[in-house]
Amino acid sequence: MSTVSLPARSGPAPRTASRAPGDAAVEPESGKDVLIRCTGLHKWYSGVHALRDVSLDIAQRQVVGLLGDNGAGKSTLIKILSGAHRPDAGTIEFLGQRVDIRSPKDAMRLGIETIHQYNSMVPCMSIARNIFLGREPMKWRIGNCGWLDRQRMQTEAVATIAAVDLHLRSPDALVGELSGGQRQGVAIARAMHFKTKALILDEPTNHLSVRETNKVIDFVKGLPGQNMTGIFISHNLHHVFQTCDRIVVMSRGQLVADRPVHAITIDEVQDLL
Repeated sequence: MSTVSLPARSGPAPRTASRAPGDAAVEPESGKDVLIRCTGLHKWYSGVHALRDVSLDIAQRQVVGLLGDNGAGKSTLIKILSGAHRPDAGTIEFLGQRVDIRSPKDAMRLGIETIHQYNSMVPCMSIARNIFLGREPMKWRIGNCGWLDRQRMQTEAVATIAAVDLHLRSPDALVGELSGGQRQGVAIARAMHFKTKALILDEPTNHLSVRETNKVIDFVKGLPGQNMTGIFISHNLHHVFQTCDRIVVMSRGQLVADRPVHAITIDEVQDLL
């Protein structure tokens, strides 16, 4: 696969990302290999330079808080990692191998799953159908047509939601009947069922009750114990500091800080936003 070259663009040249003293990129902890390596990512939307030379390593079994104000570039970065958009320049490696993520299905095949704030679930479908959406087990298949193995979906859905301590009355219940926290729990259960390696959570605690928020935070804290990596995007800094091992801050499309959570304060993050 050939290296992507930096395309010519009109307008001002990209700035080099500035870092505060001591803000060199955080190396993976001892014994933790790099899961995702982004090198020199750029993204333009018409004349807007949304990502500017973003390079970032994310270790296995680590929860990373990705922070930034609106327009900072964090949504663009996760859209690239989840296959919704493609970078205009730069490279991505997954477990040491160069990859070209062209679609969300490519990302899921690698083991990258994204839980979006509003559209992770299909409300008019059952819990079981949502867990297996796009990856339905079939009793038989001819080309693009086949017969769903509904019994297997129901049986595995019950075990999957029990594994994350969700107490739901039936795998046949419609997702639209669930609370916000329960929907997020089902989305996390789906990721765990399919042995996701990296789970991206985009504002997962918005509009949830205190009890449901605490449940989601506990889910995220437990990801390393499930052999998973988490990328946690939130405007609630207290939730991020409760949950994450590491803080990455973006501003105007650049990385401006990358530190272990114990080496940065909420006040310092607010100054960078």
